[in-house]
Amino acid sequence: MNSGKIYLSVIVCIFMCINSIHAQKRTGNNHNPVFEGWYADPEGIIFDDKYWIYPTYSAPYNEQVFMDAFSSPDLVTWTKHKRIIDTAAVKWAKRAMWAPAIVKKDDHYFLFFAANDIQNDNEKGGIGIGIAKQPEGPYKDYLGKPLLDKFHNGAQPIDQFIFQDKDGQYYMIYGGWRHCNIVKLKDDFTGFIPFEDGTVFKEITPEGYVEGPFMFIRNGKYYFMWSEGGWTGPNYSVAYAIADSPFGPFKRIGKILKQDANIATGAGHHSVIKIPGEDEYYIVYHRRPLGETDGNHRETCIDRMYFDKNGFIKPVKITFEGVNARTIKQNF
Repeated sequence: MNSGKIYLSVIVCIFMCINSIHAQKRTGNNHNPVFEGWYADPEGIIFDDKYWIYPTYSAPYNEQVFMDAFSSPDLVTWTKHKRIIDTAAVKWAKRAMWAPAIVKKDDHYFLFFAANDIQNDNEKGGIGIGIAKQPEGPYKDYLGKPLLDKFHNGAQPIDQFIFQDKDGQYYMIYGGWRHCNIVKLKDDFTGFIPFEDGTVFKEITPEGYVEGPFMFIRNGKYYFMWSEGGWTGPNYSVAYAIADSPFGPFKRIGKILKQDANIATGAGHHSVIKIPGEDEYYIVYHRRPLGETDGNHRETCIDRMYFDKNGFIKPVKITFEGVNARTIKQNF
């Protein structure tokens, strides 16, 4: 065999080995990643009798001009809904459509997203809203302009999460560049309501915060979660704090999601799904397969999240197995 044939055989062998590594995650009872393709920053939620995931299409910024969504009756079998929103529907958005967050209100679905990765107040972009009559869209531009297009308290206007408090009030928690703000949304989502002290943008940044905020209430306590580290690196991770109000103060407790050298790296930018009527929680997140060096090669995964007897979140074990089928109970 000449050197050329040997070289070709080696390349073929390497390619087959790589395919084998990827394939082992999707055989038998392995459910992670939950669907094919490079997707990140997943927002997991339940609408009626289905689970939904709204992720970022993970690609170079100039290719991030649309978003897909995925629905499932059981957390295992997923249906892809293509291009639920794109830059053709949002004229001011040109690229870098990121980190969707969604809420159903008054028989409409409001999809919040960031676009253009603005670096200062003079650039066009920020956080916008799409609106549709069904969760799979298509979504049109709700405001015709960004809801938020400026930096406040040092927070880049990205990575928005919409949180509804116990009294029904909606807040937007957002921010990149190591700063996080909370703002009070108007009832129609067209703008913000000042707090009692006259401020509009209240900073709630905890120690270690980088981006990707998420909040939920359990047993009367406010759990605030966020991502730490660089999103292209192996040490991307999720940490959390607990407080008595959505405004904190939030004292960092520790990491609960991070890489596993035997499974994947860069586990971060998550959301949480709670099973209605149950004290059962799942963390929806992205991670990077072992051996991948492209920062955009991120996959969406789901694993179970547990609490100890004191209400602290136990470290999540990331797995290839993922979760088993979980049918949503009717009339919850």
